Amino acid sequence: MKITPPAFVVTPPASAPAETSFRGRRVRLSADDWAQAALDQIAEAGIASVAVESMARKLGVTKGSFYWHFPSRDALIGAALYRWEQLEMDAIWKHLEDIADPSKRLREMIHIIAHEYKSHKVFIELVKAFDHPIVMPVIERMSARRLDYLTRSYEQSGLAPAEARHRANLIYSAYVGFIQLNANLKHMRMDRDQYNAFVEHIVETMAP
Repeated sequence: MKITPPAFVVTPPASAPAETSFRGRRVRLSADDWAQAALDQIAEAGIASVAVESMARKLGVTKGSFYWHFPSRDALIGAALYRWEQLEMDAIWKHLEDIADPSKRLREMIHIIAHEYKSHKVFIELVKAFDHPIVMPVIERMSARRLDYLTRSYEQSGLAPAEARHRANLIYSAYVGFIQLNANLKHMRMDRDQYNAFVEHIVETMAP
């Protein structure tokens, strides 16, 4: 499952010079450094909070560092979301490829995704900004990939195609709904033991 990077992500030459920070330090920030910082900012406060000037201050560099790598704020957001997708590929899909048994693979997938806490925060903030032209295709692509993977795993476990798709839609809807409720309603929040017990209940109910 290869992810194509957005066309507006700029890859500078390898000989990129060190940037001079306004604090007198010499630093060298890569495009990945900026993308990760933007992803952290999205998880913390949403898409609207990604601002070049404030991020440069937080990173301790001038805005020139940003413009060496990206032509615009939207390009940075695109790079951040591309990085998010790539991180999920490394954390989840590559790991699951080594599990031959479809039932075990499905159970492991639920466990991994359930404990990707930072990814949950990013996802919720992106859902809030779903009408953003950069965000919409990312959410659609990631959701489609997860649903297809769930459906295939259920089919390989012995369910008929239609039933497998229904089960995949059900568990993914539960996932999206839970993290949204958990983000907005205090009474849905759980301590670690309660949450782990809840995840085990999902595993035993949806992937017996």
